[in-house]
Amino acid sequence: MTCAGWMTETGRGGMDLAVKSELVEQVRAFTEWVGEGRKLTQTGRITLADAKALVPLLKTGDVLEQTIGSHVYRTRSSERLLNLMLVVECAKAAGLVRKTGQRLVPVKKNQALLKDPRKLWLALFTGFEKLGEAFLHSGFGESLLRPEFTHGSRAALASLYAADGAVAIASLCALVWDVVSAPYVLEDLNELQLETLRLATDRDTAHALDALRQLGAVILQDESAEMTELGRSGMRRLLGEPDAGDPIYQVKITLLDTESRPVWRRLLVPSAIPLDRLHIVIQAAMGWENYHLHYFLDGETYYGEAEPELQYRDERQVRLDDLVKPGGRLLYNYDFGDSWDHEVLVEEATVATSNGRYPRCIAGESACPPEDVGGTGGYTRLIEILGDPGHPEHQDMVDWLGLDDPGQFDPAHFDLDEADQRLAVANGLVDLYRTNA
Repeated sequence: MTCAGWMTETGRGGMDLAVKSELVEQVRAFTEWVGEGRKLTQTGRITLADAKALVPLLKTGDVLEQTIGSHVYRTRSSERLLNLMLVVECAKAAGLVRKTGQRLVPVKKNQALLKDPRKLWLALFTGFEKLGEAFLHSGFGESLLRPEFTHGSRAALASLYAADGAVAIASLCALVWDVVSAPYVLEDLNELQLETLRLATDRDTAHALDALRQLGAVILQDESAEMTELGRSGMRRLLGEPDAGDPIYQVKITLLDTESRPVWRRLLVPSAIPLDRLHIVIQAAMGWENYHLHYFLDGETYYGEAEPELQYRDERQVRLDDLVKPGGRLLYNYDFGDSWDHEVLVEEATVATSNGRYPRCIAGESACPPEDVGGTGGYTRLIEILGDPGHPEHQDMVDWLGLDDPGQFDPAHFDLDEADQRLAVANGLVDLYRTNA
């Protein structure tokens, strides 16, 4: 049943999902308003005259003029009406309208979406990461989310999807900052510049989360965010996760030659997972940082990145179930210098459930060694030195790890939720990095 502002979707397992989505109705009304086409400004924006008609029509809540004291401040461009811009950019991202010359025109082949609320919602959700910066704040400090919106928004969605409940907005802001700032060198910024950039990025992250609320994908409450069931359904589609009943492998990843301190992770992954994606899954679940080269070995053939000088078989073209069945093993080697060998053991085969998330980390033990520590021998030596305050290299090792106190590094530490969150975010971003490669 569908009525104004409401839509339903029958999810896997027969569950009916109903979410109030004001953005869906606004996009529908806006597309109908565009009709056969509307004239744009020379800069490709909605004209101010049309914006004045659209704000009350769509009930976006944008303020066209504001009185402060004896002065009246009037909006001089539609681009300042951020809620209206969100509706416009959503309609573009869903392929309902497009800009041609100085006109906004309908994409006729996609107009059928307006009659199917479920498909329209899915088009808006999967197109969300394409919105870019048009509906975000300009001025008052530029943010890194603006140029990195695709990666930042996907990271936030993947984190919400991985959580069993609500996630603090402050945590999401920190995650988005880590993702969007990674491509930039910020060491030259002074403290004030860095703080301004961070605050602007947090502001835009909060604005993006509110847009997802309007879409019905997220609930915002008490400084936290939680993904709705409809949002989870959309994420399963976005990430191409297996359908209920599809084959799943339970896999145990064990770091070899660390018998005195076992380091392992147990994962649920689609049996048909390509090896390049499995590489990302192992990196995230273990806690590696993907700084170095790697390969898989099935006893005869090496699989890795498609680099001519390495002469490996292209890992993108090989699935896990092409090589191993339950009880079978692969070797995964990471960092040819430190040479970290991992056993990849397929413990058993099962099937995906309707409410499951794959891949997923379900168990593990011990911390991942630090990058570039010198392999298993170097890691053993590091632990010994950290445990001996009188060792002449003790302080050097503490400084190398960037710690204030040696007790901050605990080789026995393993946090399942933390590992699963890393895995979910990495899996959510892998397709974006593939596209950019």
